[in-house]
Amino acid sequence: MSGISIDTFTVRVPLKLKRHGGRKLVIVPDGGGLPERPSTRPDDTLLKALARAHRWKRMLESGLVRSMNELAEAEKINPSYLTRIYRLTLLAPDIVEAILDGRQPRTLQLADLMDDVPMEWERQREVLDQPPSFRTTAPN
Repeated sequence: MSGISIDTFTVRVPLKLKRHGGRKLVIVPDGGGLPERPSTRPDDTLLKALARAHRWKRMLESGLVRSMNELAEAEKINPSYLTRIYRLTLLAPDIVEAILDGRQPRTLQLADLMDDVPMEWERQREVLDQPPSFRTTAPN
């Protein structure tokens, strides 16, 4: 080389990699002072689950099937799984809209929605840590 000195330094950043919808996300501890960014596009897994839940609701309400067990048999799925996905029909409209628009927090996953999410919309927002900036309607 022609007398060029190259200084090297190392930067260590504590972070965690998390799989989300087949992608890897970099999670900075304690948010690293950075605000949570919404997803740049809708999460296909969440969209599919919402669509299925509402299709199943229409099937039940129209009388096409008479019970959740009959619906599970018709769909060839476990009744427990069906009821956990069906709960998505109880989500607050602004949470559903944020998911449809891809504005949900990046860390929100289907598993979070399949847990015991409360029926009250304001409590859902608290439990799901839904930031006010993602809400499209004012809470009542």
